[in-house]
Formats: sequence, structure tokens, C-alpha cells
Amino acid sequence: MNPELLNELRAAVGDAQVLTEGDLSAYELDWRKRFRGRALAVVRPANSQEVAAVVRACARHGASLVPQGGNTGLVGGATPDTSGRQVLLSLQRMNRVREIDAANLTMTVEAGCVLQALQQQAKAAGLLFPLSLAAEGSCTIGGNLATNAGGTQVLRYGNARELCLGLEVVTAAGEVWEGLSGLRKDNTGYDLRDLFIGSEGTLGIITAATLKLHPLPAASMTALAALDSLEAAVALLQMAQARLGAGLTGFEVMNEASLALVRRHFPQLPQPLAPSPWMALLELSDTESAEHARAGFESLLEAALEAGTIADAAVAESIEQSRALWHLRESIPLAQAEEGLNIKHDIALPVSRIPAFVAETDAELQRRFPGVRLIDFGHLGDGNLHYNVQAPEGQAAADFLATQEAPINEVVYDAVQRYAGSISAEHGIGQLKREELAQRKSPVALGLMRSIKQALDPAGLMNPGRMV
Repeated sequence: MNPELLNELRAAVGDAQVLTEGDLSAYELDWRKRFRGRALAVVRPANSQEVAAVVRACARHGASLVPQGGNTGLVGGATPDTSGRQVLLSLQRMNRVREIDAANLTMTVEAGCVLQALQQQAKAAGLLFPLSLAAEGSCTIGGNLATNAGGTQVLRYGNARELCLGLEVVTAAGEVWEGLSGLRKDNTGYDLRDLFIGSEGTLGIITAATLKLHPLPAASMTALAALDSLEAAVALLQMAQARLGAGLTGFEVMNEASLALVRRHFPQLPQPLAPSPWMALLELSDTESAEHARAGFESLLEAALEAGTIADAAVAESIEQSRALWHLRESIPLAQAEEGLNIKHDIALPVSRIPAFVAETDAELQRRFPGVRLIDFGHLGDGNLHYNVQAPEGQAAADFLATQEAPINEVVYDAVQRYAGSISAEHGIGQLKREELAQRKSPVALGLMRSIKQALDPAGLMNPGRMV
């Protein structure tokens, strides 16, 4: 314990907001239950000035900080170590929407705002904040920006980085950079915003952001299509992009193994099409009318059926049916969790190379690890595949993870490199992939990253042990 530091923290944020006793597992255990730490204290500031005071106090005592939002990360990036000396900085109390500027199509929000709440407030103002992912009911925008989250609408609207115009950041020196500009053009020096987005709290703490909004679409349509191969899915994507243009907001793929897990663990969820090697989930947003959207969608699917690109299709007839189709896709990670621990890979590849990558890597894994179940799904539209490996039927999932994760990762990441891909598309690096990054990132890039870290956080107190 460090009583002097704890007293300073209590003075900065109030006694009730410095937690040191009781069950702190909601903060100290990561979402996948792979990393469990022990913090000196969980500190919950209410504003950026309190964050700055906490940072300065920690700097005086040489205590490192671990910032945390909704604690929904998948790579251990927001979990303290086991030393009992780190301060976990929870931003959940900083959850105000400061401003919605409808004319500028922006909203300024604090880092602890839950993503779903932001979506709802934007919609109440007649506008759209399009970042959407499975954890949106609990993840926070600060964490989304710290990891440059992607989600299901990257194809149309881009990653979190593309949806952010400005940031407020507390630096490692305990200063507040107020960069909450709503400008879309500002060439007055280095782009500090993009430096902090995706840095996972290793350079500074994001406390607020100015985000881009979009007009609400007049209508949206959802369809599920059955395909015989991943090559057919890529062909359907090309057809959809050519026919629907910017109206195509989502294009997801799911293999049969992933949907079989959903049927096993969530049998109440309807699957409107007969099992097929692959399924594609398409989302169209239209600025004109529901009739216009339906006509475009049906024309696409008819052409795909005639060409033999798809074997069957189902178009949602209502909002409820659309939600049910998306629920299938979003239930895959939940079904995997029910099935047991698994080896996750969040990878990015050129879309054109994904079928060859999957065919080659599937075959190699089946050869070296007979019986493994390959749970492949993800955002084909932007080249982000969740390529997960489940233990063979009947084998203890925890034992499989403990003994086979390293050799399976080697097979997958070697293939990713051969196909000019990335080992992390939207989940970040955190603790889980730090050593992998050190082996596979270019030495020049790593040198630049370390130089930036040294310049902005010379004492190494901002989320150490992550990324670099």
C-alpha cells in the first residue's frame, strides 16, 4: 500500500471514488476472464481536471496508470497487473454528452459515455452515429477510440478514427490538451488526434471527443444469403458494391461451424435459411425510401441467384426480422463463450486474398491439429475476419487453449504475413499480442513507436506493458 498516494487520490476525486476494498473483479478481471490483476486502487474521476490531478499524483509517486472504460476489451489492454501497485483509472463517471451541433453534424461527448447511449441521443436529435458493435450496450466511446474500434458499418462509415474530429486528452505530464475541434479541415501541424486514437492509453488518456454525425437513412434493409463458398461471398460483395454503391453499409460473412454453435447454444433463435457452407448478411441504407431500398436489394439478389452466386436468400420484412438476422451474427461470440475458451484471431487481409488464406490455413490447421473446429466470421466488406479456433469435440477447452494456443497462433499469423495482412484489425494489441507485434512489426515502425512513447511518456507510467 502507498497511503500517501491514496490520500492524494482521495483529495483529487473524493473518498467515495477511490476503491481499495471489497470485490473489485468488475475492474480487475477482463471480459474474456483471461487476465486478472490487482490494483492499488480503482479511481473514478468525474471530469478531465480530476483525471489530470490523478495523473500528476501518480507521477509524483512513480505509480503507473491503467485507464479503463467499459472493460469489454478482448486483449487485456485495460487490466492491471498483479503487483498491487498500479492505479486503475475508470472513466465510467465521465458520461455526459456536452453538445450536439446539428448544423455541423457533430456531437461532443465524454469518454465514459456508453456507445449505445450515444447512438440513442444522436437518433433523438434526428441524426446517426454509425459506430456499431456487439458490445455497444456496455463499451464506452473512450475505449472505442483508444482501440480504434471497427464494427459492422466500417464499409460505409469507417473505423472509430474516421468518425472522430477532435479529442480532449490528459497527457502523461498531467496537462489537458483541449483539441475538441469540430473542424473537418485543419492543417496546422502534426495530427495529434490520430496519434492518440488507437494508442490504447499508452500515450495519454482520452477524456472527451468530438464525433461526426450523419443524416438518418430514410430506410434500411437487411438480407441473409446462402453461399457455397467464400469465393462466392467475395463475388456477391463486388456485385453489391457495384449495384448499391455507398448504400451498402454492412457485409458480414459466417461459416456453417459458427452458426452451428449458435443453433446449439441458442436454439430459440430462428435461422431462416437451410445450413450452407457460408452465409452473408447484407445491410442497405437508403436516403430515398423503403420502396427504393427494397427494389435495389431485390434486384441485386435476383441477379445473384441467376448468376449462381448465391443459393438462397431471405429479406427481412420488418425491423424485428432485421434485428433477428443481426442477432444471429452477434450471437456467435456468445455461443463460442458458452462452448468454452477458444483461440481468437482478429485479422485483416485484402478482401481478394481472404478465400485463399482461409482455404490454406484451414487445411494446415486440420492437418496439424486434427478435429479442431474453425469458427470463421466477420466483416468481409472491410477485410476483417474473426478467425477463431475451437477445441475438438470432447476435448477440454481450457487444456486446449493452454497447450495449443502458441503453435496455432504461429500457423495463423505466418499465413497472415504471407498474405500481406495484419494480426490485429479492430481489437488492439494489449497484453495478449504485444510479443507477437514485436516479432512481426517492421523494426523501423517499432523504432518510431518507441520513440513516440519515450517522447510523450518518458517515465513509462501510461498503461505500461501494452503495445510496445
